[in-house]
Amino acid sequence: MIHVVKPGETLSSISADYRVSLTSLHAANPGIGHLHVGQRIRIPGLPEPSTIPYTIQVSVSKRRLSLFHNGRLMRIFPIAVGKMLTRTPPGEFVIVNRQINPGGPYGVMWLTLSKHGYGIHGTNDPGSIGKAVSHGCIRMYNRDVLQLAEIVPNGAQVIIKP
Repeated sequence: MIHVVKPGETLSSISADYRVSLTSLHAANPGIGHLHVGQRIRIPGLPEPSTIPYTIQVSVSKRRLSLFHNGRLMRIFPIAVGKMLTRTPPGEFVIVNRQINPGGPYGVMWLTLSKHGYGIHGTNDPGSIGKAVSHGCIRMYNRDVLQLAEIVPNGAQVIIKP
């Protein structure tokens, strides 16, 4: 996939966001030098989001996650979002990888977003769904995150709106 460099990003921060090594970024982008805003960087191992028929839209204010297939709404899921001091970050991201049964408060599934430290995951506290209580991640009921993970592949676009 192609990532367009945003203000403040470095090759190291892009490497961390997409969970790829600096070595693989250099190999995928021969001759890469000083980054500038708008520069296009190839991220190895992920398909271009436009080739995936699924898109996820998150409304932080409405506390819902909407799943679209080819632009048509398939399903709406209730979610929990970040609390006031650790808000869920707005923006456009992709799912970069996943982990089954990550343990702790993350429930039965973790879908890593292309922003270091953030993801869509299940919960060991189902009573938190519908509230602003997380450290910025998007929490779902375990059954819902399993259903979502079964449908959307890595590389799927996730749009988070305030």
